[in-house]
Amino acid sequence: MSEAATCPRCGGPFQCGARDAYCDCFDLKLDEATRERIAREFSGCLCLACLKALAAHPGAADLSESRPR
Repeated sequence: MSEAATCPRCGGPFQCGARDAYCDCFDLKLDEATRERIAREFSGCLCLACLKALAAHPGAADLSESRPR
């Protein structure tokens, strides 16, 4: 069963399926440098929206969420 989580990047709620047989993030392609930066800067899973944003801008200098909370 998917686990309720809070994204450490944007603070939004999401369902993490990493412990299930499948999670939507499994199909997302992130380059190795971005994956390493995410692991270094955040603990736990990020929501799919944040992962998609990071995948779209792999060389971005700032991985933090830029929209106001």
